[in-house]
Amino acid sequence: MKETWSSAPSVSSHSFLITLTLLCIGITTGCGSSGTTPPKFSGNTEVVVLASSTANDQLVQFSVTLKSLTLTSQSGQTVSLLATPASDEFMHLNGHVEPLVTVSVPQGIYTSAAAMVSGAFPACAGQSAGSILMDEALGGLNGVTAAAISPEQPITVTGSAMGLVLDLQVAQTAPFNGGCSNSLTGAVTITPTFSLTPITIAAQPTNSANGKVLGVEGLISSVSANGSGFTASALYSMNEGTIAPAWPVSVSGGTVFQGVGSTSALTVGMPVDMDLAIEPDGSLLATRVAVYDTDTTNLSLAFGPPMAIYPSGSYQAVYPVMDTLEVEQDGQLSSLFGIYSLNRATPHISGQLANLESLPFPATFDLANLVDGQNILFSTHAPVGVFQPLITITLLPQTIDGTVSAISSEGNFTTYTVTLASYDLFPNLAVQPGQTTLLTNPNTVVVYADSNTQMLNSSAVSVGGLFRFYGLVFNDNGTLRMDCAQMNDGVAE
Repeated sequence: MKETWSSAPSVSSHSFLITLTLLCIGITTGCGSSGTTPPKFSGNTEVVVLASSTANDQLVQFSVTLKSLTLTSQSGQTVSLLATPASDEFMHLNGHVEPLVTVSVPQGIYTSAAAMVSGAFPACAGQSAGSILMDEALGGLNGVTAAAISPEQPITVTGSAMGLVLDLQVAQTAPFNGGCSNSLTGAVTITPTFSLTPITIAAQPTNSANGKVLGVEGLISSVSANGSGFTASALYSMNEGTIAPAWPVSVSGGTVFQGVGSTSALTVGMPVDMDLAIEPDGSLLATRVAVYDTDTTNLSLAFGPPMAIYPSGSYQAVYPVMDTLEVEQDGQLSSLFGIYSLNRATPHISGQLANLESLPFPATFDLANLVDGQNILFSTHAPVGVFQPLITITLLPQTIDGTVSAISSEGNFTTYTVTLASYDLFPNLAVQPGQTTLLTNPNTVVVYADSNTQMLNSSAVSVGGLFRFYGLVFNDNGTLRMDCAQMNDGVAE
């Protein structure tokens, strides 16, 4: 929060009184001043560094590895926020957050930040002239490079715990315009650019701006013997290597379990979809833990958008281009590239949003209304190959960036008709050779917001405005509809 200092002394014939008055106003203690009192610093604060991104829908993946991240105080003291390099995939964090690391930092005022990036790999997806494209001709950054990183203000580190949001500014980092095409032959110039913003942790966090972390996808790496919690590691993407984050989390009597009854049912290697809250001491509490596939035998996972869905005889097949998404197989990176059959897949819907029954449309997800571009968690227990069966498909929340073209209401919901850019995956993949056309108007999503929707946008939503919407996207008989969990300011298309 920026502090604005102002003074308006009264006119006086006594210059001594004027001088004394100005001195008292300029000093925050003594002279009876009512100015802001600087915080008292004592000891260290647990700082949770949270990865996030600000982006439109041009890229589907952006893996970044940080070699270092530091803060420098007013007195010139430099503090490292990373004990070792750390990496994450930032596009699935567009508009929300994921813990990257927690570090103990000496309390004080820090006036600058610096970062070194050792890897950055953007990727786009789409189709052109009937061909599926996953364009890695965008290139990447393989050498160590200084990042532009600007605190919006001096960062005051105080209290028992706080958050620092490291937000990848995607358009500035990888200036890529347009959709994927066969004509892309040159690499995009990568200029790593971040913002670093402090957040105050609420006693009961409700959104990404005050300590709530939504939709974390991971694999359990250990479970506490007394049932008090577990550790989950992030699913690796193809460019993150083995230094993606891991999260030790606790559970409480208020933790909601979905698909399993309690911590005792969790095992190493089991995939979890979870929501977290940052605690007053900087630790992580799981508020929701969901397991959609409890079998860890020969398990392979991926989450992201399917690229092509084909009807074929008595079953459907899906081409998820899984090697471009978040993939894990037996704890190691694998390449799930190919066509997978859907006829045995059990559909699930993420339990993150609890208002599905109150929506004024049927919020269903099954093999008949699955469409390209939805954010889906896939699981299979078969070897990699053609027409191997998928076991589960789970609809996950996602972020869309678009222009509001109409505002209305329906029941207890405000509805926003949102127009997508042509490069968005929904319109880009809607019509392909050999596919059944499922969407009537693929460049439009009707967004439903109720009293539970977290409104983090800085300006009121109005027709013609550009916003980002995060939630579950359903195909309702050819119309895309989103149950919205959070709204943020939009990013220029």
